Amino acid sequence: MAKVLDVINVHRIYESAAGYTHALRGVSLQVSRGEFLCVMGPSGSGKSTLMNILGGLDRPTSGTYKLEGLDVSELTDDELAELRASRLGFVFQSFNLLPRATVMRNVQLPLVYCDVPRSERVERAVKALHAVGLPPDYYDHRSNELSGGQMQRVAIARALVNDPALILADEPTGNLDSATSEMVMETFSKLRDRGKTIVLITHDPEVCEWADRTVHIRDGKLLTDEEEHALHASERGHT
Repeated sequence: MAKVLDVINVHRIYESAAGYTHALRGVSLQVSRGEFLCVMGPSGSGKSTLMNILGGLDRPTSGTYKLEGLDVSELTDDELAELRASRLGFVFQSFNLLPRATVMRNVQLPLVYCDVPRSERVERAVKALHAVGLPPDYYDHRSNELSGGQMQRVAIARALVNDPALILADEPTGNLDSATSEMVMETFSKLRDRGKTIVLITHDPEVCEWADRTVHIRDGKLLTDEEEHALHASERGHT
């Protein structure tokens, strides 16, 4: 199966007055088309840094990141902005919707930035909202009139509307109760069944049960199966 995402020996080092922080340490990762991958790790593990690099919001200090064969690490700032607008879809913990804008307006926003004609924007927004199961009765509601689960489904529809190569979800259930979280994860699962490629970052093992595959990150490194088993054994020994 074709690879959508290919990360090869990526390091990310931040410099500050306090010194150097090695946030990612030689991360390599491949994701196939139509795969639902969960990246799991505690706070400070490097998972947010990895997400920022995958989303074109940050650059690796060294190493290579390819999206559908395109070397993202070599792109200019303008090219990265174009990549984010046209080939990536983002879903955040805090939804990041415009509170006073309607559901339709929020979902259409990425298409506005890409100068898509209005009639096509409406058609594609309706298709995306249908894909996440939000009833048409809500399309003219302002986003601040919705429940948390409804807002997250709108955010997922917004991520879908450009038909991106990759959907990136950063702790998408972090602000939701367990019943609403399950509904949102069912939405992601249905999108995977339709062939969408998803990378979801979380600290919640129950969320990862929905994914095809889970990788664990700790101290900036992706753990091998052997390292993961050793870590769990060590943690059990200290309980």
